[in-house]
Formats: sequence, C-alpha cells, structure tokens
Amino acid sequence: MSILYLTEDDVGRVVTMDLALEAVAAAFRKVGCDEAENIPRRRCQTDQVMLHVLPAAIKTLGAIGFKAYTTTKQGARFHVTLFDPKTGAMMAVLEADLLGQFRTGAASGVATKKLARADAATVGCLGTGKQARTQLLAVCKVRAIKTVKVYGRDAEKRNAFAAKLSAETGVEHVPVASPEDAIRGQDIVITATSAREPVLQGAWLADGSHVNLVGSNFLSKSESDVEVFRRAKLVTVDSIEQAKLEAGDFVAPLNAGILHWSDVFELAPVVVGRYPGRESPQDITIFKSLGLGVEDVALGIRVVELARQQGLGRTVL
Repeated sequence: MSILYLTEDDVGRVVTMDLALEAVAAAFRKVGCDEAENIPRRRCQTDQVMLHVLPAAIKTLGAIGFKAYTTTKQGARFHVTLFDPKTGAMMAVLEADLLGQFRTGAASGVATKKLARADAATVGCLGTGKQARTQLLAVCKVRAIKTVKVYGRDAEKRNAFAAKLSAETGVEHVPVASPEDAIRGQDIVITATSAREPVLQGAWLADGSHVNLVGSNFLSKSESDVEVFRRAKLVTVDSIEQAKLEAGDFVAPLNAGILHWSDVFELAPVVVGRYPGRESPQDITIFKSLGLGVEDVALGIRVVELARQQGLGRTVL
C-alpha cells in the first residue's frame, strides 16, 4: 500500500475549525461510548531532545495511529501517523503543527458547547499565541460571542492578535492592559499561555462562567490559582489518567484538599450524557485540556480523506 505524505501547507488547505469541531466531538462521543482507546502521552529524552508520543484507536471510525513530536531549545516538530485498521499497513503521515492547534481549540469548543451557559456572549483570553487563536476560533463557533478581551505581555503582539482575530471571526477582540482586565465579568475564560505560575485568579471569575485551562501539560506548571477550584462547581478534563501525569493546574488544589480526584469528571461521558454537566446558571465550570491522541487521530483521518479527494500531498513508498 502506498503512503500519503501531507505537509503543513497541505493540511492548511483542508483543515477548518468546523471540520475540527466535528471530528473532535465524534472522538469524544466514541470515547464516551467505549468505542475508542486513548493512551496517555509518553515521553523520553536525550540531553538535547524530548520525544512525546500519543497513540489512539477509534474502532468505529476505522482509525488507528499516533501523534509524535520532538521538542528542543530550537522548537517543536509534529507528525501524525495513521495505519490501515484492517491490515496494519502505514496509510498516511501528516505534518501536524497546525492540526494540533485546531484539535486543541476544537476540544475546548466541544467543552464550551456542553458546559458554558447557552447565553454566554463575552470571552476573556490570556494568551496571544497559536493555541490562543484556535481557542477563540472554536469558542466563537459554538456560542454567539459579542466581544472578546485579550491579554498578552507584549502590547504590540496583543494589539496585532486582537486585530487578526477580529477579522477572522467577525467578533470584536479588544486588547487590554492586564490579566484582570481580560477576565473580570466574562462568561467564558480561556488560558492558553506558557506560564509556569498562576496567571488566572479565581477571585476574578464571574458567577456562571466557564473556564478552559489549556496551556499546561506538565505537573510543574499551572496557569490557575487554588481559588479557581475552590469556586468551581464542576471540574472536567479530557483524560483523568493523563491528568494524573500532567495536570499541573490540579496539583495545588489537590494538595490543599480543595479538589479530589473523585470530584473530577472526564469530558467524554459528560458529552454523551452519562454524567451531568452544568446544573445551574450560577455554576462555575472548568475544562482542563491536556491534548489527547484520540483527537489527533480523529481529525487526522478526516484531513487525509479530504486531501485524497482534492489530490493533495505526495505518495511515498
């Protein structure tokens, strides 16, 4: 069997947030119905390079594969590899930086659609990078957002980011001068930063808000303070198993006895209705996103299907 290779440019011609939301929602439904298997991220390293691998299989979507990426001081390189689910032959390899951004944004979009108030119309976002962009693309798809307030440490960058996202979404994005200015009074809150110490304070959260915590996937990093969890009525995560290895945001509230693992729900069974979601307009809800291989595989297989239809990529042996 020939192998299809897709570059970042190829993926960029196919992937959209609508496609990502559809694929990632399907992945969560399959996990929630026990029709998919996700293996938590595994890491190994040399003195110069760390390798990260996220395998997954979705039986009823005919998808099996993994995302692998390396990180160095110079940056990161991402690939998704897919296999034929019947023969095991390698089917496709995709460069996956953009794909990863879209699947991460889509995961928060799925969580926001399920957990945010139906009338949520304002957003506060901490972060102005690639991940923050796709978070906002997704949230603006699943709710009728009227305004977004954006904070990043670099004033020039946050101004440019706000202008770009206003044009991309048709929603007014306003750059603000402090994290508190971005968060206070907002219906939906997003953190997509590289911060190692909390940048989000629970005291800033409005009653009834929904929070997407996205930036940290190491136990040594946290974007939120303990008060965020003290005030939360519902805490969800994409994978409890992976959260125990990576959710730095949970460490302090767990140690303080404010949060217990028995209080944390996986998003997938909430999506399919096995567990309740928001129960009151006043509830504060949290989705902790770590990023799952099942999301990469689900979106990857859709991108490959569309790329083949459009004659994109190149065939390799």
